[in-house]
Amino acid sequence: MYPISLGDDGAELRPLEPSRAEELLANIDRGREFVGRYIALPDVVTDLESSRAYLMAYAEKAAANAGRIYGIWTGGKLVGGVLFRTMDVEQGTAEAGCWLEPSAVGKGLVTRAARVIIDWAVEELGIHRVEWRAAAANEASIAVARRLGMTKDGVLRESYLYRGKRHDIEIWSVLAPEWRATGQLPRHHA
Repeated sequence: MYPISLGDDGAELRPLEPSRAEELLANIDRGREFVGRYIALPDVVTDLESSRAYLMAYAEKAAANAGRIYGIWTGGKLVGGVLFRTMDVEQGTAEAGCWLEPSAVGKGLVTRAARVIIDWAVEELGIHRVEWRAAAANEASIAVARRLGMTKDGVLRESYLYRGKRHDIEIWSVLAPEWRATGQLPRHHA
């Protein structure tokens, strides 16, 4: 099943397992400043031990059906990823997210990868609502939510304290019937 092709450019989606901790650390190191503008991942993954611990936490989430993490590879190199930060199968909700190093920006990788995992969550797990949360200033992440056909539900004003500054968080979502109606479904499931 894996890797899943993300298109004709050779990009691939695979589960990001604890055995890939060195690759994750290298990916974060290449984009530490860029990725860290809006999300705390670079503050969490600082060395090999913390990278392994981060991926172990997601392995535990996956085992409990409470979250998942996937890497995006181009040319054999991990360049970013998509994830379900949270997932509640019983309630039918999940929160998707992403990160990408600067060399991979502007190629549609996150949108293509997010389509695969959202489709899997909706069709295989019965998730009814997928959320996407982004700092209001994170225009690239908000553009992904729009491309995924999500609706802006609202803004949590100054709800995210990050690096000493309060950020507004926009909440976007897509419901299963809306997702199925988009016609943008991928050919493969995560």
